[in-house]
Amino acid sequence: MSKYTTGELAKLCGVTVRTVQYYDTRGILVPSELTEGGRRLYSEDDVKRMRLICFLRELGLSIEAIRQLLSEKDPGSVISLLLGQQEETLKNEIGERQEKLQKLLELKSALKSVREFSLESIGDIAYTMKNKKELKKLHTTMLLTGIPLCVMQWSAIVLWITRGIWWLFLAWAIAAISWGISISRWYFRKTAYICPQCHEVFKPSFKEAFWARHTPATRRLTCPFCGHHGFCVEVAAIEEVKGDA
Repeated sequence: MSKYTTGELAKLCGVTVRTVQYYDTRGILVPSELTEGGRRLYSEDDVKRMRLICFLRELGLSIEAIRQLLSEKDPGSVISLLLGQQEETLKNEIGERQEKLQKLLELKSALKSVREFSLESIGDIAYTMKNKKELKKLHTTMLLTGIPLCVMQWSAIVLWITRGIWWLFLAWAIAAISWGISISRWYFRKTAYICPQCHEVFKPSFKEAFWARHTPATRRLTCPFCGHHGFCVEVAAIEEVKGDA
């Protein structure tokens, strides 16, 4: 039966000599024989064991998990459990890396629209990205609360045209105005704005925010810190900010 030195085993399995020696010290690959001079010799079974260890390491199993597995008399009863645990670990790692990749791509995309690159501009983008989910929740809430009014509006229009019942449309108009004021006050209490000049986060007055020109992501406001008047980036006010909405 063939015998292999540490270097020969390492070459056969595509690892370093130090790796083979490390596995020896951890007790998962003990040489089958030691020469009188203390030289380690490995058998064909040791080669197979080393290849199995390398495969399990490629799957991400820890040295301790492999040691426990190889010490089992019936490893088949343990391998399924270990692989299941490793599967969950890898899925979590993939999810975290995908989330980081998505943030990186969003940052790269947002930086394309920045005229003058600075650390403050990255900070503004980071703040906006952090609040993106919260802001989306606010928009969803506004949409859902407005659906009943939309249904009421079209029902009132149809009844006015077909049956001449005009007062339902008047009732809808009153309800719509009340809803618009209430939801706007609620919305501006939950949002804040980032000044593109001084990069401070602030809350404008309700009157200013309500009547200001705006886009889906910005609103034309006056910063209370530096006095800049222009389009400021809208974010969810999940942190304490100065101002009174």
